[in-house]
Amino acid sequence: MTFSANLARSRTSLVSAVLATSLAFLSSCAEPPAEGERSPNMRNGVTTITLYTSEPEAKADIAIREFEELNPDIKVKMYRAGTGELVARVASEKATGGIEGDVLWCADAPTFEVYKQEGDLAELTNIDLTAILPEAIDDDGYYVGTRMMPTIIAYNSNRIPENEAPTSWGDLTDPKYKGEIVLGDPAVSGATAFNAAVWLQTPELGEDWVNKLGENRPMIAQSAGPVAEEVAAGGHPIGIVTDYRVRDLADEGSPIKAVYPADGAPYITQPAAVFAASPSREAAQRLVSYLVSRQGQTTAAELNYLPVRTDVDSPPGAPTLEDIALLEADLTNITQEKTDAVAFFQRAMR
Repeated sequence: MTFSANLARSRTSLVSAVLATSLAFLSSCAEPPAEGERSPNMRNGVTTITLYTSEPEAKADIAIREFEELNPDIKVKMYRAGTGELVARVASEKATGGIEGDVLWCADAPTFEVYKQEGDLAELTNIDLTAILPEAIDDDGYYVGTRMMPTIIAYNSNRIPENEAPTSWGDLTDPKYKGEIVLGDPAVSGATAFNAAVWLQTPELGEDWVNKLGENRPMIAQSAGPVAEEVAAGGHPIGIVTDYRVRDLADEGSPIKAVYPADGAPYITQPAAVFAASPSREAAQRLVSYLVSRQGQTTAAELNYLPVRTDVDSPPGAPTLEDIALLEADLTNITQEKTDAVAFFQRAMR
């Protein structure tokens, strides 16, 4: 600050040059940050935090814009990718000096369980959880879900009459649907990876169901967005996808409808957490707090998500959670077995 003030008051180019040179020299001699540390990214009273997210970019932009309006002293820089790519990025950063993101906001709780166990997450503080569904809250306080996102069966209503649409996961193994189904790649889609583990853990489904689904030779798309678009276009009239994607396309006039499976829908909560390496934890925690606040959840419902708060209504035309049969799963087992489940699922789909 002394050099900057003097520089501002300097009246000659010679003094300015001397001071600038001195400052550069002192900066070059300063002790570098310890390995794994980063300096808080603050400028003119505004802290910039980096968000790693799998949220669709347009929806994330809306949430970020609202958050920044409520918190003008914080700016959010977003890196958006599928959960699999985010996990790979974090692993690379950990191997080469430290995690560079401040907030992680992506698909499934098991991903966060691994980071929690490895000490990569900071404990959340100053977040009001009183109206949050218990299913969305980490018992240890390191992450919190921000959306309830059941995986459902979508179908093209121009290709398949409503009375002939599949109503359960079991229906999808019918040979008449061979070559008609599309689903996400579990190596990219966090929801599909989570679902694979849940389906394999469900006694009524399990390996037999997964193998029979594979016999119907489904198309494997990169992620949930392309799955829903493929169904809406009619290329493959049946899809396995998170429910909000169907509402998005139906609102745009696409011939796509959702079926909540009678045998239960697996669901993810798209948690958010703060990385322990973040030098701006207070600002990062304010972003997480906003996401689960009543205002943040009202915006989420306007974006077609089922809210995690009990005091916020579902999107217009969407069912409430009480109306949906959900597949419950052991989170500990899923965390331990997800990698093997993904490998089994991928083999079965070939």
